[in-house]
Amino acid sequence: MTPRRLAAAVDVGTTGARAAAFGLDGGLVAEVRQRYRTRVPRPGWAEQDANDWADGAMTVLGRLARSVAGRGVISAIGLTGQCPTVVPVDSAAQPVAPGMLYRDNRAVAEAADMRAAIGTAEFHRRTGHVPEAFHVGAKVLWLQRHEPEIYRRTACFLQPRDVVLHRLTGVLATDETHANATLFYDLRGRRWDEKLLATFGVDRTLFPRVVPSWQIAAGLPSTVAAQLSLAPGIPVVIGAADSQCAAYGAGLAGTSAHGLTSEMAGASSCLNSVLPRPLPDERITHYSYVTPDLYCTELGVNTTGAALDWAVRRLGYADHAGLAGDAERHARKLGRFDPVDAAPLFLPYLGDGERDDPALRGAFIGVSDRHDRPALAFAVMEGVALAVAAVLRELAEAGSPTIELRVGGGGAHYRLVGQLKAELLGLPVLHLDVDPAGFGVAMLAASAAGLADEAAAAIGTVLARALVLRPTRAGEPREAARFEWFSKVRDAAAVHRPVAAKAGPAK
Repeated sequence: MTPRRLAAAVDVGTTGARAAAFGLDGGLVAEVRQRYRTRVPRPGWAEQDANDWADGAMTVLGRLARSVAGRGVISAIGLTGQCPTVVPVDSAAQPVAPGMLYRDNRAVAEAADMRAAIGTAEFHRRTGHVPEAFHVGAKVLWLQRHEPEIYRRTACFLQPRDVVLHRLTGVLATDETHANATLFYDLRGRRWDEKLLATFGVDRTLFPRVVPSWQIAAGLPSTVAAQLSLAPGIPVVIGAADSQCAAYGAGLAGTSAHGLTSEMAGASSCLNSVLPRPLPDERITHYSYVTPDLYCTELGVNTTGAALDWAVRRLGYADHAGLAGDAERHARKLGRFDPVDAAPLFLPYLGDGERDDPALRGAFIGVSDRHDRPALAFAVMEGVALAVAAVLRELAEAGSPTIELRVGGGGAHYRLVGQLKAELLGLPVLHLDVDPAGFGVAMLAASAAGLADEAAAAIGTVLARALVLRPTRAGEPREAARFEWFSKVRDAAAVHRPVAAKAGPAK
């Protein structure tokens, strides 16, 4: 009998490394996770040890190989991870400083300098992005300015997936989606932008070569294969940033994807749609897509799942089921109240700023002594849905309205959050039962390894079994009123840090 063929994913995520094996029937065969630590040495900073990325990836992939033994044969490996997060490495590809996460906002001043030097419209036209502290390029300039010795020792800037690719195969490379996030990559020309690099005094050699997301980077070397209990020569596909892989896993492919939006709902949420050409609206970030000749929009919220984790801890729940149960009990009472009185309002911006607004902060608004813990639990869950709806309104205003939202990741486990999104959007919301980033990059790898038809069929199977949540007659007007309140509060000066933090080095 021919062994069952499996495709594996390695995802270097925000909270830990994960390896998963999927059958070509769309089923999850096995998954292994290993957490690592995020350090916050100063407000607005967020750091990880890049060795944790590589060590974690090797550990989970080896454990996965042993877990699936006898249940199938891994035929391809795809790589993905958090983006943009960056670490400076030396000529031996060893870290010379901590990795700075996407949510690290220390480089606010450097991002402003980049905008001033080039202009937001021209930056957006060239790269698909408007510089923020969120981006790799701003962080590079922060190191250049505040840590010159670290900058001098840096041979290359790598993102987490790049680090794992090098550990697995010895190949030093990145893909277009990760290159897009640096602010130094020509979106339409699909090459490093020499003018931008020269303007900011950054040497082109500080970034790795760029290859397409669907390219096989190498066969798994025999020494590494033996260490992991895998067969040598397995194709390792470079893959893409996690959110673009999630969009692919959610079935966003080709012209048929028009109007579909993917939400990768993990610690943060990334929202992506696929277009034939970039939009001119400067609020919309763009990446190359994981298939040829297409572009992927991206907007996001830094702390969605992380806000739910925070609520479990700070509201005294034993687990997420307790939070969800209380929130659902409160939701059943909402019809008794005027929408504004139905529950407090929660702004889920707990990461000392958002990617597009570093001064924005989280808050509970409208709390009364008649509100109990279930009311606060509901407010947190609704706050996540409200923040996502606000982002999708921007996407629609820019010319790419959503007709269906497809949600995967940990956020898809919360039916109430999905139902609230359906009410707020007035659209169907699909909850996928697989992690779309891991599943997407596994299917991308399978396709690159010669199994394109099987991969497409597997994606179709996953979509067919998704939970579909639809807006209700009672819920839509209530949530419309609460969204109006949320929008006014989000724009208020009172929920913004009044003075930007000075972005100097830690003492």
